[in-house]
Amino acid sequence: MLTEQSAATVRATLPAVGAAIGEITARFYDGLFAAHPELLRDLFNRGNQAAGTQRQALAGSIAAFATHLVEHPDRRPDAMLARIAHKHASLGIRPEQYEVVHRHLFTAIAAVLGDAVTPGVAAAWTEVYWLMANALTAVEKRLREEAATDAGWREWEVVERIPETSDVTTFRLRPADGGPVRDFRAGQYVSVRTVLPDGARQIRQYSLSGAPGASVRQISVKRVPGGADGSTPQGEVSNHLHACVEVGDVLELSAPCGDLVLDDAHDRPLLLASAGIGVTPMVAMLAQLALNGHRAPVTVVHGDRSPAHHALRDDHEMYAAKLPDAAVHFFYEQYEHSEHAALPGGRPGRVDLAAVPVPPGTRAYLCGPLPFMRAVRAQLIGKGVAPADIHYEVFGPDLWLAAV
Repeated sequence: MLTEQSAATVRATLPAVGAAIGEITARFYDGLFAAHPELLRDLFNRGNQAAGTQRQALAGSIAAFATHLVEHPDRRPDAMLARIAHKHASLGIRPEQYEVVHRHLFTAIAAVLGDAVTPGVAAAWTEVYWLMANALTAVEKRLREEAATDAGWREWEVVERIPETSDVTTFRLRPADGGPVRDFRAGQYVSVRTVLPDGARQIRQYSLSGAPGASVRQISVKRVPGGADGSTPQGEVSNHLHACVEVGDVLELSAPCGDLVLDDAHDRPLLLASAGIGVTPMVAMLAQLALNGHRAPVTVVHGDRSPAHHALRDDHEMYAAKLPDAAVHFFYEQYEHSEHAALPGGRPGRVDLAAVPVPPGTRAYLCGPLPFMRAVRAQLIGKGVAPADIHYEVFGPDLWLAAV
């Protein structure tokens, strides 16, 4: 890992770099996009850039990686690296782009920290960067090889549009070339690349919400409205898909990626907890469990605004019902008492695990808004679930990492 000299330098300068990392990443992105505007137009999420969330995520990943290197010099943070590498592989990030990032990132560091960036400091942080970059490049290369393609882009034709709720639509797609559909692991996502009215080729990730092994791909897209006060941007890709993409249209999809997947242990109790559109990977997981004949207890937890806003609810219930030992707990903030009898497992209020039995040895999978996942994780740990057995998926930049 880090040389002893570089480790000492990084340890000594980490507080200063950490304190300035927000300004450094802001300068980095400004310089990068000024030199390479095509990256903002055709690769980076313009909504996340406008909201600043991508900058927070980058800052968090750099700080977390450097901290790990100096505190645990004998091992790498492979779980963190795998999450980032899967995202990069789905976007088609190329190895040579790491050199471009290095150049603009270290220009930003020098501009912000000034004379504090001595040759020794620059060399130590360069070592940190390339340890991280080379590790990511190796994982991304393996993922591309597994997908048997360089970038993974392939044209898919929309064969069905299914309105799930007022703001969620499912798109079912098949390969436009008529070729075979590669299988995926429940919980994985694909990148969708589409051309917007201004000519930008923007990319977004969507979980595969259908059952593995199907002859079509299925994604369920929530339309992001944007803040009424302009504080958050409208989701330009989700709104474009809802408004403009019809049966017969063609989209570009990447190969399946993502590390929030079910393991091969058939005898472990499981808990699948979701909120809002975080239901999509959980429905695929339930479908996989039903196909595999999983016999251990499965606890299904979901939170939403109301039953009418619960996307894929029929599938959620259907796959859970196919399991021999499953308990369903649906929480709704807006829930009329007259609906109680019509919806088994439904209850009013936000997700609260206080009255939900969690068997010993449970492995948990979480997907939903960050506050929801933080709350559920804390409740699970309070019920005796080991932190190592709690896995999560963040839609968009991983701000959980940025906060730790």
